[in-house]
Amino acid sequence: VTEGYRFVDTVVHENGLHTVCEEARCPNIYECWDRQTATIMILGEVCTRACGFCAVETGKPTWDDPMEPYRTAMAVKKMNLRHVVITSVDRDDLKDDYGASIWSETIRQIYHHVPGCTVEVLTPDFKGHEPSLYKVFGAKPDIFSHNIECIEAISSQVRHQANWQRSLDVLKLSVKNGFRTKTGMMVGLGESFDEVVATMKQIAELGVSIFTIGQYLQPTRNHLPVSRYVSSKEFEDYKHIGVGLGFQVVESGALVRSSYHADEQV
Repeated sequence: VTEGYRFVDTVVHENGLHTVCEEARCPNIYECWDRQTATIMILGEVCTRACGFCAVETGKPTWDDPMEPYRTAMAVKKMNLRHVVITSVDRDDLKDDYGASIWSETIRQIYHHVPGCTVEVLTPDFKGHEPSLYKVFGAKPDIFSHNIECIEAISSQVRHQANWQRSLDVLKLSVKNGFRTKTGMMVGLGESFDEVVATMKQIAELGVSIFTIGQYLQPTRNHLPVSRYVSSKEFEDYKHIGVGLGFQVVESGALVRSSYHADEQV
C-alpha cells in the first residue's frame, strides 16, 4: 500500500465519509487512491434499490447528516484535489427531492472551500423528477454524469427499479442545459457487439460528450453472473467507433469504470 493510498484512506475515514471505490469494490482503488483521486459517495452507504450488478448495500437508509456537504468539502480540501467526483446511493425514500438538496449543497461547499477544484457529479435518476435535477444543475457542476449501465434489452433485469427511457431523459436534460455530459455502461451481461454499438449511437445522438465502457465483474455469488469476458480487441473497437460517433472522450477497457481517469476528462 502506497503513501498516496494511505493518505486518501485516512482523510476519507477521519471525515466520516464513504467512497464508491470501497462500497462497490472497485478494482482500480489502489491506482486511483495512489494518484490521490477518489469518488466520494454522499447520502449514506445504504441504497434503496438492489441493482443486479452492484455491491453497495441495499436496505432502509438511516442516514441524516446535514453537515455532510461541509465535511465533504473539507476532505476535498485536505486531499488537495484538482478534480473530484461525487456520487450517491439512490434515496427513493426522500420523497421531497430524493436527496438533490444535499447534492446541490455539496457542490456549492466544494466550490466555496476549494476554489479551482472542478466537480463531476455521477447522479442517480432522481426518479426523473425534474425539479430535483434542476437543483443539481443550479450548483453548476463541471461535468454531469448519469450511467445507463447496460443495453436497453436487458435493462429491466440489470436495474429493475430503474427505467431506460428515464435515464435517457436525464442525459437529454443535462445536454439541453449546456452541461458537459457523461454516461457509462458495462459489457459481459448478455449483450452482443452490435447491440453495444447501437446503444453508443443512440447516446451520441443525444449530445453526450464522454462515454465509458468496461467489463462487468460479479461482486458476489448473489449478483448477476458474467455472460462473457470481452477481449481487449473488442474494447479497442468500441473506442474507435465511439470517437467516430463524435464522443469527445471514450474510455474503453476491461477495468474502466465511470470515474476512471475522470480528472483527465475535464
